[in-house]
Amino acid sequence: MKRLATVTLASVFLGACVTAPAPDSDKESPAVNQGAPGSDRYSLQQDTAPHAPRDISGVQEPVPKHEPLSRYGNPETYSVWGKTYRVLPSADGYVEEGKASWYGQKFHGHRTSSGEAFDMYQFTAAHRSLPLPTYVRVTNLDNGKSLVVRVNDRGPFHSERIIDLSWAAAVRLGIDQAGTGRVRVEAINPASSSPQGNTVPTAVRAAVDSPPPAPATAAATGGGLYLQAGAFQDRSSAERLQQALQVQLGLATEIRQQASLYRVWIGPYGDDSQRQQARQQVADAGFDRPMPVSY
Repeated sequence: MKRLATVTLASVFLGACVTAPAPDSDKESPAVNQGAPGSDRYSLQQDTAPHAPRDISGVQEPVPKHEPLSRYGNPETYSVWGKTYRVLPSADGYVEEGKASWYGQKFHGHRTSSGEAFDMYQFTAAHRSLPLPTYVRVTNLDNGKSLVVRVNDRGPFHSERIIDLSWAAAVRLGIDQAGTGRVRVEAINPASSSPQGNTVPTAVRAAVDSPPPAPATAAATGGGLYLQAGAFQDRSSAERLQQALQVQLGLATEIRQQASLYRVWIGPYGDDSQRQQARQQVADAGFDRPMPVSY
């Protein structure tokens, strides 16, 4: 939940926030201690909940609407900590599962990647690759709570979390006390105010951090070790990612349909060492880090 102060986009300095770990994690130091550019603009070294929390029971969910893209928050690529990330040209058909974290007091009132001021009492979020702004529905997979939020910031980058929620959104979804939670993120079509199911017009997609349950261990089934690079509501989007992985990285991939999602799997691998090397290769190429799965 601790966050960096800025994201460097090409030669442009933006006030984006970069996520680090939740409060219960001591694996990573606060960004301010890492000498991040601009991190000295914050009066707090560690993020916290509001010093004087408000009652957010009356806060209304944002109503999805068509908005012009942020002038500053949507370059084709941008770099954080020496790694390059790619911004999706469209949120159409986007669906992703994984861990969410949140940010609050430290960044309240400061500029987000879209140029807007961050308000921890509103239902907003930060995401690595969705266009700014994008409306998404976030569902807590552990308690079923669901909420529409407006994505207007970049992050998280310091872990395998897929979205950073404002403090208010985390409270509404019931993940503020734990610091993180398992969620599903679905892009919303402003015309219908419901998750979209159209084709994503790009081969670059975020990985799914919550893999499907395997029917049995690889050893028991004679199967192998895989990486899950993405999950989609329509097959054509999965095929785009599959093609990108094959053309750009020469990786063996397959598409598996499970429930209502088409999942892009990389592999199989003979041992976990090979799988981890491929996982790093995918991440180094600018794709979100895929999750290990077995079948």
